[in-house]
Amino acid sequence: MKAFVTGAAGFIGSNLVDRLLADGHEVMGFDNLSTGHLAFLEQADATGHFGLCRGDILDPEALSREMRGSDVVFHLAANADVRFGAMQTRRDLEQNTIGTANVLEAMRIAGVPKIVFSSTGSVYGEATVFPTPEDHPFPIQTSFYGASKLAAEALIQAYAEAFEIQGYIFRFVSVLGERYTHGHVVDFYKQLVQHPNQLKVLGDGHQKKSYMYVQDCISGIFRALEHAQEKVNILNLGADEYCEVNASIQWICDELGLKPTREYTGGSRGWVGDNPFIFLDCTRIRALGWQPRLSIREAVIRTIDYLRGPTASTGVSEFSCDK
Repeated sequence: MKAFVTGAAGFIGSNLVDRLLADGHEVMGFDNLSTGHLAFLEQADATGHFGLCRGDILDPEALSREMRGSDVVFHLAANADVRFGAMQTRRDLEQNTIGTANVLEAMRIAGVPKIVFSSTGSVYGEATVFPTPEDHPFPIQTSFYGASKLAAEALIQAYAEAFEIQGYIFRFVSVLGERYTHGHVVDFYKQLVQHPNQLKVLGDGHQKKSYMYVQDCISGIFRALEHAQEKVNILNLGADEYCEVNASIQWICDELGLKPTREYTGGSRGWVGDNPFIFLDCTRIRALGWQPRLSIREAVIRTIDYLRGPTASTGVSEFSCDK
């Protein structure tokens, strides 16, 4: 199989690239490196079966040119920082919705038959049923990020209907693990490295969140590709548990041997659009034979171990787009 991966130099994308290559596939990565890191692709570069095109998903011509001959597109490129949506109101629209439209149009032109899309549990807004199943009615959207991803899902369904493209839409919980670069675990870790005796927390610490280890996430994607064969397959992907933010703080502090004072700001939620409770019903993907290996606590500790480790080198060269 020849795979085309947008966001290949990012956290999830680079881990996905390594797994695809380990399974014997050819991979072409596509990334503008605005948030991705070439260092994450060192292992991929060494295989001889990987190429990287430095390009932007807002450039549809480059997309269609580079994905020709691919069997599947793994579309992970996006703005993933939910917190600043209300301050940068076009960013989610352009990078998530319009970017996805460009990817789909490039697939139509290049004749690529299958797309795997990283959506989010945030599309459920503030759900009224927990754990939240895939067929839960959508309430009013509460974040620009969730709204942009929901619009992208609709585009995938429309292209699947019109052009016989098969879609796999995964509604993720937050993902943790090696190469993790943004989110509350890394924010707390950086704060505690700089100020071991004080920690500022957005929200009241009682927000309930679910998390998942990155390798478990990728295994779930592969399991669905093998066993789910609908025209459009929509699957929640996450753990069968959740934790309060305060609990994750305690795990991090215990791991670092610290007892900081905590300063809570922002009321019951950390930012505009921050859902105070995210917990997904993953019965559908469990029925395909997948379950996560690591608990949320284990995923948090694994992430802290990674953040404490030696800094990866940055000696990976950029590869030609026609490699």
